[in-house]
Amino acid sequence: MSKSLAAGLIAGALAVVPLVLGAPAKVICSLGSATAAYKSSEDQRPSPDAMQLVGRVNAAAKSICNNSCPSVALFRNVTAANAMFLAEGDQPRLVYAPQFFSMVHESFGDAGIVAIIAHEFGHALDDALGANWIQASWGPELRADAWAGCTLAKADFTAADMESALNALAKFPSAAHPAWSLRIAAIHTGYTQCGGAPAKFSQGKSGKTK
Repeated sequence: MSKSLAAGLIAGALAVVPLVLGAPAKVICSLGSATAAYKSSEDQRPSPDAMQLVGRVNAAAKSICNNSCPSVALFRNVTAANAMFLAEGDQPRLVYAPQFFSMVHESFGDAGIVAIIAHEFGHALDDALGANWIQASWGPELRADAWAGCTLAKADFTAADMESALNALAKFPSAAHPAWSLRIAAIHTGYTQCGGAPAKFSQGKSGKTK
């Protein structure tokens, strides 16, 4: 994948939808702190490279939610605070900064970007679906982590890809995220409950990259 990763609209499980301007968007999750700098007027459509990775998330998510998958618009925006999940009326959207995805890719490869997208889309899955393995004590970020683990299990990553994915999630938490020890437990729960191979799962934060 090229370093000039651009973003756009997620298609499939995360459906292609038009952006409708209305009430100010509410930031549900942000992996960067500069949310005030975000300008929705600078949202752009995706590149083929981005859509290829989104396709991997879509395929995994489809096996989780089938015909009940939520629709989320994905945009590239240089003013985004790394990666952001926003609610705006009935149309949630995921917005990322291309420079952030390039940085993630340089260190953690395709698997790192897929994991970041899976976490952000996890917020939509959490809102749309229920699961008896989601613990009542978990806050929104841990629930999104658990759904990300479920998505990664369905993506059928290699052990090396799983390590890169987990390291990317550990490297770029939101300010609202709890300690990694709690996050990795939630991710592991989602991963195992959705059929992930235990032998492929590491604890992340090993310092290894792609």
